[in-house]
Amino acid sequence: MVNNFVQDQLQAYREKNEDRGRLIIKCPDQPGIVATVTAFLKEYGANIVELSQYSMNPDGGTFFTRIEFDCPGLKVKSGDMEKEFQEISETFSMQWTFNYVSDLKRTAIFVSKEPHCLLELLWEWQSGNLLADIAIVISNHEDTREIVESMNIPFHYIPANKEIRKEVEAQQLKLLKDYKIDLIVLARYMQILTPEFVAAHPNRIINIHHSFLPAFIGARPYERAYARGVKLIGATSHYVTNDLDEGPIIEQDIERVDHRDSAEEMKKIGRSAERRVLAHAVKWHLEDRVLVHENKTVVF
Repeated sequence: MVNNFVQDQLQAYREKNEDRGRLIIKCPDQPGIVATVTAFLKEYGANIVELSQYSMNPDGGTFFTRIEFDCPGLKVKSGDMEKEFQEISETFSMQWTFNYVSDLKRTAIFVSKEPHCLLELLWEWQSGNLLADIAIVISNHEDTREIVESMNIPFHYIPANKEIRKEVEAQQLKLLKDYKIDLIVLARYMQILTPEFVAAHPNRIINIHHSFLPAFIGARPYERAYARGVKLIGATSHYVTNDLDEGPIIEQDIERVDHRDSAEEMKKIGRSAERRVLAHAVKWHLEDRVLVHENKTVVF
């Protein structure tokens, strides 16, 4: 079975990376941050395998860093490490998280009728390039049920429209809680989420919008692009906020079109960009490479 094969791959990945962690930090920029943090990791016998950092305006701006490290016995040491690091974080006014690579993020995918973005994520997952625990697929249409269930992934059909949105979201929120979901991916889920739903999952809902934002926000972007006579179309993956299609952007890409392409042909061309842009954004989130600052992102 497909799911058994994937689960075996994921289990092997967990075992291989049981001593690997990631420390994500955002704080006011000041001298001594990297020296202090790396010295702390050294005290616990950790070896840094990747360190990325960025200062947004070094003269009094914000500092971001992502440190990936190997630490023998990490699971045993993690509680003490987090407790001791609290003192360092207070000194530098840090927002911080320790994430453990073997703890794969439990992911829910929302989809409507069009399957191309969902399929891309499932293909990447099957091939071992998308390191997530895909726990559930939720849809307001039945079209993708057979595809999803063929991979032994639970599929939940919940009809949705704006008249029953609150009732639908109550069912969805219960499923997300029951399945202990860490990340929600809107893979062409063509419904607007309520502020309450969004507020319950800050920076944990990733959407794909089928235009190169900020151009053509909202519905029917390909038709509007065709009417405008554009020569480039694109796709944008972003975190969902209460402002439609205006959340922090994670990834974007484009495809070239010309006067011979109809709106329908533009849709076909644009699907390639949609698939890869969403897959990149989800992969980077799963690897803790995306740090949000106000309405922007730093992607390491």
